[in-house]
Amino acid sequence: MSTPFYVSPQQAMADRAEYARKGIARGRSLVVLQYADGIVFVGENPSRALHKFSEIYDRIGFAAAGKYNEYENLRIGGVRYADLRGYTYDRDDVTARGLANVYAQTLGTIFSSQAEKPYEVELVVAEVGDGPESDQIYRLPHDGSIVDEHGSVAVGGNAEQISGYLDQRHRDGMTLAEALKLAVQALSRDTNGSEREIPAERLEVAVLDRTRPQQRKFKRIVGAQLSRLLDSGASAGAGDSAGSEADDTDAGADE
Repeated sequence: MSTPFYVSPQQAMADRAEYARKGIARGRSLVVLQYADGIVFVGENPSRALHKFSEIYDRIGFAAAGKYNEYENLRIGGVRYADLRGYTYDRDDVTARGLANVYAQTLGTIFSSQAEKPYEVELVVAEVGDGPESDQIYRLPHDGSIVDEHGSVAVGGNAEQISGYLDQRHRDGMTLAEALKLAVQALSRDTNGSEREIPAERLEVAVLDRTRPQQRKFKRIVGAQLSRLLDSGASAGAGDSAGSEADDTDAGADE
């Protein structure tokens, strides 16, 4: 009778973590930054149909890097959780912290289960508040841990290098145009430090805009509005006017 092959629990968990990290790193990076009027999501995404960023509820946005089918399942589950909780209790009871806890439990259970492979995803759940001091950004790695982020966060691809770049240059009170320019500069840096150009048509951009009069604060930045913001660079006045003059494009969350 042959002796069963033994792997220590520590080694098994380390192997699962390495597997998930490699899967996430194969995807393109994305960044989430605070700016004066809210939170902006920026990522390189040539697809116009398979979104990395989505609305979860009134003030809550979702960003993900990794395998699309896995994070799409999580997104849909988050929308259902938010709708049910808001309907059963009150809309104000749906918070990014509560949603992050739900995602953490799901990812943690999957990661520790030997019956299935870990999810190759890394999530960001963000909620815009009435002021910058009440904004919330949570990063959820593949193992279900929760990291409370402030200012900026990067996930997927070469996220560590991008995070270092953002930490040195991001500041409070940036305009949307300034934050967008910084995000694109960070994403365009290769692992060797050289820069490449990312055209506007390859960018996916969305915001949680606290200044919107309607209850739903999520909107996508596309087309002419995105081009104006990119062209305006660090000009605060140009960035503000571009944001106010353009039409809003809401992302539905009807699953």
